[in-house]
Amino acid sequence: MSGIVFIMGIMLILAPAAIYPDPSKGFQVMRSMELGSAFNINVKPDQSDISKNTSEFLAWWSPGQYLVPYFFKLVFGVNTGQASSVATLLFSLSGIFGFYYFFKKAGFTPMISALSVLFILLQLSFFTPYVFYNGGEVLLFGYTGWFLYGCIAIEKTDWKLAAFLFIGGIFGFICKSSFLWMYAAACCFLWLRLSMGKKDIISWIKNGVWIGLPAVLSLFTIYHFYLSKGGNPSSITGSIKLAWETFGFPLASPILTAFSIDDLTNGLLFHDDPPMFTYFWGVIIVLICAVLSILLIWFIVKKVHYKSYVLLLVVFYVVSVLFFGQSFLRQANISYEARHLRLIGLIAAPGIIYLISELQTGFKYLFYFVCFVIAYSSYKYFVPSYFQNKNISAHGYSGIAQLFIDQPSLNYIRNLDKQNSNAIFVFTSPDLSLEIEHNRTITVEAIGPDVAIDYDDYVYKGHAGPLYIVLPSDYIGPKSTIMRKCFPGYKGFKMTMLSNSYILWEAK
Repeated sequence: MSGIVFIMGIMLILAPAAIYPDPSKGFQVMRSMELGSAFNINVKPDQSDISKNTSEFLAWWSPGQYLVPYFFKLVFGVNTGQASSVATLLFSLSGIFGFYYFFKKAGFTPMISALSVLFILLQLSFFTPYVFYNGGEVLLFGYTGWFLYGCIAIEKTDWKLAAFLFIGGIFGFICKSSFLWMYAAACCFLWLRLSMGKKDIISWIKNGVWIGLPAVLSLFTIYHFYLSKGGNPSSITGSIKLAWETFGFPLASPILTAFSIDDLTNGLLFHDDPPMFTYFWGVIIVLICAVLSILLIWFIVKKVHYKSYVLLLVVFYVVSVLFFGQSFLRQANISYEARHLRLIGLIAAPGIIYLISELQTGFKYLFYFVCFVIAYSSYKYFVPSYFQNKNISAHGYSGIAQLFIDQPSLNYIRNLDKQNSNAIFVFTSPDLSLEIEHNRTITVEAIGPDVAIDYDDYVYKGHAGPLYIVLPSDYIGPKSTIMRKCFPGYKGFKMTMLSNSYILWEAK
């Protein structure tokens, strides 16, 4: 298995993946740091006067998504795309071995542990970073297996436990900020496992102090040095909204994630691509999966006799339901995507394989068929997408496969970047900013089909050298007019057709 992943990683280094918007914004911070800004500071044109710059501490996402590739850029002298490919390869391999040893430490046989890892490798989510670098997602996969191994391996409360929790919390957050709910679950698990069987309340309190104190210190460090410096997804909420999916979606996480159901259906409730099901049927499927997930957890608890594993699975499942349920209830800025709850499916994998191993042959063949469908779907996703990135997508300075521009248009933009030193380039996709070496960039949200925007979010006042606005050709018309009005300091725009798919508005 590791050999196949290694080969995939080498292929990825030779032809880097595209990139999700979240890590591309992190890479913009990396670019600012390369040009001399302080840690995690993104320097960009000021909306009130683009002749000046403004600085922003990017607390919305954890820094590992760009810090790890940045490290590889510095060590190996490679471009951003290749550096992110190295990160994907190493953290994929780390995740494979981490979960294998975690499953063994939890009590499963080497065969069950290996088959569980194979089951994980079949999932669409494992192949995603080989098509789109997803930053914290792949880093978290590489980290959590070893973290859970530590949670199982620790047998008593001492300084080793305290050091593990303090350092482990910080490292996990660096990988991805959503690690914090997993951290809370791990602390609950450790407290229960180390205290169960002790009848005196003093022992429970002592264990709570040993676990709680380093955890609080770790969280304080994270908050003081990072989260307090800017907004984050949980800090922005709406009104209370209780719907069937509010708690149904996190309850359904074992089935949705372990069997790639949310991925294979283009997202039951949240989707970038055209949905496979209407909202109504999406909710129905989520509720069915919630019932099946509860039954799955119940059967694992009844049939699997490894107490630490069962306790860990139940605690993580309950904490995930409570955390995401209240987040969805408050309408926090967290989407209904199964990737946020992937860890539940990962932890459940050996329990599922163990249950299947106890079934009759006919049911085993049914499971094999399901695995074949998942594997084939992952293959159909990965292979065409890889060659799309390698042979069709545009490539420039960053090395990243660019999906939102073609090669002739990117070449034209790159030449403009070389010819200017005080220009501003405007894009509707954050990854395109990574192709600009010598000038400043602005990323604005793409205008939707209703052609309605909040000008306060789009308007950039003032004047500062040549302005180049790169847009898809379907913006010709009202959308182009809106974009030009967002820069009132510039007049006399000239349009150039970069290709059949992209246009350039420039003003000097």
